[in-house]
Amino acid sequence: MLDILTKINRRLIASCQPVDNGPMDRPDIVLSMAQAAQIGGAGALRIEGIKNLEAVSRAIDLPIIGLLKRDLLDSSVRITPFIEDVTKLAKNGADIIAYDATNRPRPVSTTDLVAEIKLNNCIAMADCASMADAIQAIKDGADIIGTTLSGYAYDEVSSDALPDFELIKQFTTLNCFVMAEGRFNSPHLAKKAMQCGANAVTVGSAITRVENITSWFVDQIENENNAEN
Repeated sequence: MLDILTKINRRLIASCQPVDNGPMDRPDIVLSMAQAAQIGGAGALRIEGIKNLEAVSRAIDLPIIGLLKRDLLDSSVRITPFIEDVTKLAKNGADIIAYDATNRPRPVSTTDLVAEIKLNNCIAMADCASMADAIQAIKDGADIIGTTLSGYAYDEVSSDALPDFELIKQFTTLNCFVMAEGRFNSPHLAKKAMQCGANAVTVGSAITRVENITSWFVDQIENENNAEN
């Protein structure tokens, strides 16, 4: 387990998660994304969904962060909310299992999720939104704390903002492996995360979501067109 953390330390993790139900939302395309990311130098992959995980884990020898997203009627928690999710991810190639570590109503406690992750000999990654989340995650036994949900939980929507560099700095005081994640849409932002003390950086949309990347360019062009009129 510690060997995997050593492998991904100071590395880029490519999150190969296409837009849900979009034209690229197919296991074969996710595998191609993962292969391209490996060629580009990614040190690990973040993969959502069992079919995608199966396809990638069979073909690529890189550490994989696995997760399952669910839309629940009685909880806003989406990332790996159930014990059975952990079991499926572990059986289908995940080395690291990411779970929502926020303090929100949920079907299973974070303590139980981490225990199940460890029972399956996987590394537990806590997707956090605050310092309090990270502190609790460490108490639960999480091996990695990530800034993944900063700006996306507790009614704090910051999808167009910069990454939460301040939270990264706070996490570095907890003596745990820190994963910078969330809105790292350019290489210089990823570099800044490392300068703030992150052990690794996960980048998703800027690498694998063509729809999002295209819209960023379109928005800038339209803004310029509007400014000229």
